[in-house]
Amino acid sequence: MNFGRGPSVVLNVGGTRYSFSREVLKDFPLRRVSRLHGCLSEQDVLEVCDDYDRERNEYFFDRHSEAFGFIMLYVRHGHLRFVPHMCELSFYNEMIYWGLEGSHLDYCCQRRLDDRMSETFTYYAAEEPNGGPEGKSRRPPGAEGRKWLERMRRTFEEPTSSVAAQVLATVSILFVIVSMVVLCASTLPEWRAPENRSVEEQSRYTAESVREPSGIIEAICIGWFTAECIVRFIVSKNKCEFVRRPLNIIDLLAITPYYISVLMTVFTGENSQLQRAGVTLRVLRMMRIFWVIKLARHFIGLQTLGLTLKRCYREMVMLLVFICVAMAIFSALSQLLENGLDLGTKNKDYASIPAACWWVIISMTTVGYGDMCPITVPGRILGGICVVSGIVLLALPITFIYHSFVQCYHELKFRSARYSRSLSAEFLN
Repeated sequence: MNFGRGPSVVLNVGGTRYSFSREVLKDFPLRRVSRLHGCLSEQDVLEVCDDYDRERNEYFFDRHSEAFGFIMLYVRHGHLRFVPHMCELSFYNEMIYWGLEGSHLDYCCQRRLDDRMSETFTYYAAEEPNGGPEGKSRRPPGAEGRKWLERMRRTFEEPTSSVAAQVLATVSILFVIVSMVVLCASTLPEWRAPENRSVEEQSRYTAESVREPSGIIEAICIGWFTAECIVRFIVSKNKCEFVRRPLNIIDLLAITPYYISVLMTVFTGENSQLQRAGVTLRVLRMMRIFWVIKLARHFIGLQTLGLTLKRCYREMVMLLVFICVAMAIFSALSQLLENGLDLGTKNKDYASIPAACWWVIISMTTVGYGDMCPITVPGRILGGICVVSGIVLLALPITFIYHSFVQCYHELKFRSARYSRSLSAEFLN
């Protein structure tokens, strides 16, 4: 902390005082408290807390003291539960104020919060710094420029934040749909160019192919996506974090193949051996299918799916471990019963354990293609056990994934509703 004196600081939350050393605040689990460490002036401090006593180095927060006590128990012991006889939504509001999310709650309390939110359709948003009239009056120099960059960033990142963002999102969706339609249509026999052109020739980015309608449409779409990606990179707050985001990586994977293919044509020539092979360029062009994932920027459903998979990776890994263990057991037993005992009936489909693994996975997932099946009585009994075991194993982690999905959906929907409110204010103004 670069502001204030003394080796320790005091937090006064609703009349209850907590004393901490300065070094503890640097990596404090509560985001609002840790922001005190970087405050340079009293103006910065008052953007974080409600009041400040310079003599005693004491920071005042007009918040619920009992709720903060339970939050401090989470800081010390790692378990966060609701305060008895306190509304779940009120406690969740306190959590958001201090910088916590619903995922920090214990599992039982998460379910209570999900049910309460579903019943009341209530949403909360973290308090913005510099919010309100007092924050505006204390706006530091250069804030107007940062405000403009923040508005540009929200325009490209949050489709519901303004009218311009909605128009931009609509145009981007239209470009994605057009590019996907052209990609799908280009694989139709009727779409392909004259019969004397081979498949390899159709895969090449030649001067003639660029002048064709599909080439022109593709170039326009690539130009739009490239410009959008560059602008979003320029207005982003953290350039390194921007590059590491999954959606931005997908954008690069979708855009880069076009430029690689054009450069290959320019530097290797239209009739080179690499061009005649055509396989590399066909793979690169087919990578445009990643453009579909760009729709996740504009649809809460796809965002919810991605956020759920991110938060439930432990449950997903656990599910994969269950399946792998079951595959190892049932494939070995099925290969033994169908082919290894040599009782006069050999099933060639189960000649090896890897071959039996295919039967196990389609049986456990109840797909059952019918391309291979047991023919012995013990093998069929084992098949029935395999199917029932698959149903049970797949159902075990579903409850955790479901509640995480509900929570992620509520969080994204609440954030979208917050920006919709700012959009309504823009219309009124």
